[in-house]
Amino acid sequence: MAPVPILHRRLLDRFLKYVRVGTAANAASDMYPSSPGQVELGKILVAELLQMGVTDAHQDEHGLVWGTIPSTVNSPVPTILLNAHLDTSPEAPGDHCNPQVIETYDGLPIRLLSGETIDCQSTPELQNLVGHTLVTTDGRTLLGADDKAGVATIMECAQFWIENPQVPHGPIRILFTCDEEIGRGTKHFSIQKANAIAGYTLDGGAAGTIDVETFSADGATVTFRGRNTHPSVGKGKMINALRAAARFVALLPQNELSPETTCDRQGFVHPYSVHGGVSETTIEFILRDFQTEKLSQYADMLARIADQVKQEFPGLDVNMETVFQYRNMADTLRGFPKAADLAERAYEELGFPTRRESIRGGTDGALMSEMGLPTPNLSVGQYNIHSVREFASLTEMVQAAQHAIKLAELWATHSM
Repeated sequence: MAPVPILHRRLLDRFLKYVRVGTAANAASDMYPSSPGQVELGKILVAELLQMGVTDAHQDEHGLVWGTIPSTVNSPVPTILLNAHLDTSPEAPGDHCNPQVIETYDGLPIRLLSGETIDCQSTPELQNLVGHTLVTTDGRTLLGADDKAGVATIMECAQFWIENPQVPHGPIRILFTCDEEIGRGTKHFSIQKANAIAGYTLDGGAAGTIDVETFSADGATVTFRGRNTHPSVGKGKMINALRAAARFVALLPQNELSPETTCDRQGFVHPYSVHGGVSETTIEFILRDFQTEKLSQYADMLARIADQVKQEFPGLDVNMETVFQYRNMADTLRGFPKAADLAERAYEELGFPTRRESIRGGTDGALMSEMGLPTPNLSVGQYNIHSVREFASLTEMVQAAQHAIKLAELWATHSM
C-alpha cells in the first residue's frame, strides 16, 4: 500500500522554525520547565494547532502542550497518544542554532562551517542516507533534532489529519512534554488527561525502528565532606574532599561497567559530573541496566567504595543518595503487545523495513509505560544526538509521518 503524501517542504519549514528556538534543559534550575525557550516553543505550537483547527489545543500551567484530533470514524475506537519533547540536551550549546540543509546527500563527508566533519567513519549510518535530504547545524550548536524532529513530524501529521477528514483514525491525543533530557519529562504528565489506550514517543533514530525496551535507571549523588585550612598549615589538619573524590573515581572498575567499555545489553555506572573543592566535593552518577535488580547491586558497589575511601581519609564524611529515574518499558509492553505489534504492522503495510530494538537509554515513554500507558518509541530520523555533529534526515521524518498516519488508521479498526 502506497504511503500517504506528506508535504516535504512544509515539514522542513516547520523543523527549521522549531530548531531556531533555544530550548536546552537546565538541570540546575528548580523551575518547571527549566528553561524559558520551552514555554516559547510551546506557545508557537499551540498557536499553530489552533490555526489548523485543533480547538482544544492549550499549554497547561506546567508548559505541557495538549491537543486532540477528533475521530473520523463512526464507531467508538481507542484513543492513542503521540508524544515528543520540547527540550534539547544541555550537553552541547543549543541557542542560536544555524541549520544547514543538504537537499540531496551525495555520500561524501559533510564539512560543517565550524570545521567539524560528519563522515561514514564516525557515523556509519550515513552510508544508508545517500539521496536523503539532511539537516545539520553549522557545527557550533546541536541541532535539536532530539526531539524537534518528533515535534515537527507530529505537527505535520496533525495538519494532514485536519486537512484530510476522509482518512480513517480514532481520537488522537497530542502531547509535547518538557525537560525530558533531565529526567523530568513526565513530572506533570496526567494519565487521566491522556485517556489513551497506548502512546508512542517519536524520539528515535534510524527509520523503521520500534524501541520496545529501555534501560532501567537510577541516579546517585556521592558527597565528600572534608576539612579545609590554609595549605601552609595543612599538615595533620586538612582533609581534602577533592582528593577523596578523585580516589573514589579511581577505585571504580576500569575495564567494565562504564559507557566507554560496554555495549549491547551490558549496564554501567557512569560518573558524569564533579563539582566542589577541598571542604566539599560532589560526584553525580547515573546507574543503568536492562535488568532492574542490578541497579541496587551497582549502588551497593558505590557504597563499598565509599567505605574504603573513608578508611583511607580519616575524618572524611561520605554521604550517598540514590534516586529513582525510570524503569525498563519492556516490563509493561510485554503485558500489552498490541502497542508494538500494530506499529510493526504499519511499517509492513507501507512496505518499510522494520525492526524492534532495545535502547541503551530512556524515553518519556518508559515512565509513561510504568504509569500504565504502554508507550513504545518510534524512529524519526535523529543522528549524533547531544552533539554539535547532530543531524536529521528529512526523508526519514516524512516516513515517520506516513507511519504515524497508517498506525492511527490501524488503531481505528479496533473497537472499544
